[in-house]
Amino acid sequence: MIILDRHTEEEATASYEVRCVNADGAEVPGDATVLVEHNLDVFVNEILTMRIVCTPNHLIDLVIGRLFSEGVISGVIDVESVYLCEHGTRARVTLRNRVADFSKTGINVVPSCCTGNKLYNHYFDADGASEKVVPIAWEHSWVFAAARTFAQDSPLHKCTFGTHSCYVLVDGRIVCCREDLGRHNAFDKALGAALRAGVDLRQAMVFSSGRIPVDMVMKAIRASVPILVTKAVPTDATIELARAYDLTLICSARPDSMRICHDPKA
Repeated sequence: MIILDRHTEEEATASYEVRCVNADGAEVPGDATVLVEHNLDVFVNEILTMRIVCTPNHLIDLVIGRLFSEGVISGVIDVESVYLCEHGTRARVTLRNRVADFSKTGINVVPSCCTGNKLYNHYFDADGASEKVVPIAWEHSWVFAAARTFAQDSPLHKCTFGTHSCYVLVDGRIVCCREDLGRHNAFDKALGAALRAGVDLRQAMVFSSGRIPVDMVMKAIRASVPILVTKAVPTDATIELARAYDLTLICSARPDSMRICHDPKA
């Protein structure tokens, strides 16, 4: 895979003067550090395929991870090249041995992610249903250790309180961490970073800071990730989907407790 990244990563935060007002009416000047909202258009084989609203960092990871978790690619082997323009607003992905299937139509807004995210078409989506994941053995200590690291906070969240974080772990060891204003984006950035580093996601645990709706579970299933952990909560459909696909699902993960919603090896 050839990477041509002309983008010099911008600051992911911006500072603004604000007025802080107390309940007694007293006002004092202050400063607010907020996340920068960035638009990235992704072209696949020269066809505009998606728009992603994100923080302006780790954009190559985001593109690779998004294509992977949406079932467009099965791994980096499917990607001939990725080009990112100097402004980070346009990515061009060339896939090997793939042509657009123009019979797959439709424009979808992605409501559970960030406002403005769009899928413009499904021309490159893989055909057929996703396969069940292959469960692996795991240890409670892996989850508790990751939760303790989460509790120490991540750099962007610490200064803005506005990001989601996602870790990829192998044998309980964190191999990559990514942040973004959207939990789906953080998930995809972490997957992309792991893929580019040669991590076998079939042996990985993914730990997310965000709530886990059905589309997040499907991302894990398409990525063949066997264990999905969140510090947040699931839904009924989430648990049913995890059970149907043999995904180990762990929620409400804290440094001293967790809820195992499904473990096919138990």
